[in-house]
Amino acid sequence: MNLIGDTWAWIVAQSANGELWLRVGEHLFYTAISVLIAAAIAIPIGYAIGHTGRGREWAVGISGAARAIPSFGLILLLIGLVGVVQRPIAAFAAFVILAIPSILAGAYAGIQAIDRSTIDAARAVGMTEWQILWKVEAPLGLRLLVSGLRSATLQVVATVTLAAYINLGALGYDILQGIPLRRDDQVLGAALVVIALALLIDALFAIATYVVDRAIPDGAPAPSRRILRVPPTGRAAVVGTPTAT
Repeated sequence: MNLIGDTWAWIVAQSANGELWLRVGEHLFYTAISVLIAAAIAIPIGYAIGHTGRGREWAVGISGAARAIPSFGLILLLIGLVGVVQRPIAAFAAFVILAIPSILAGAYAGIQAIDRSTIDAARAVGMTEWQILWKVEAPLGLRLLVSGLRSATLQVVATVTLAAYINLGALGYDILQGIPLRRDDQVLGAALVVIALALLIDALFAIATYVVDRAIPDGAPAPSRRILRVPPTGRAAVVGTPTAT
């Protein structure tokens, strides 16, 4: 009971003097920038793989290999490659590498899960490949993409704690500092804040997933297909897309 009370007192004290919010801000900054960079790299590649069907084996292999890389070992390896003075670059590179596999998998899996008859119908009404990708495949594959982003973000949130080992702050700083000082309240308090932050982010992504599910057209087994209708011309068309006249 004493530890719980001391932990709560530490959280309150650190919140009052602003130190805790500074650490939370650093943690969110590293996480957001890393996931955004990873998304900018992985989503176009995933969409290209899902749309063309080419390179899927390579993507699966690379994603699986990247998931097996130890986070701390990767950070130390990148520091050795870019130099100690470039620690922020090494840390961001490590976080990005760890976030890419989940986003890449979500991007191409979301498109490949779409019923091929929906794609064929879009081509039948004269849509270009670019229009098919952005007006049909991307919206219908959004749910799995959000799931990939969710997984990647939570992984980065957990990994950013290791940034303290190379003196970059974030919530891991209080954990690392508290261990040699035997400040169990500080270690537990910082760990609980990391857990609370991860749960909050997960809840936000759960809401986003719910919104995406609601936005998928009626009759579409998310994210597989959309109901087709047959216009008076007798040609199949995707609901919500113009029909040829």
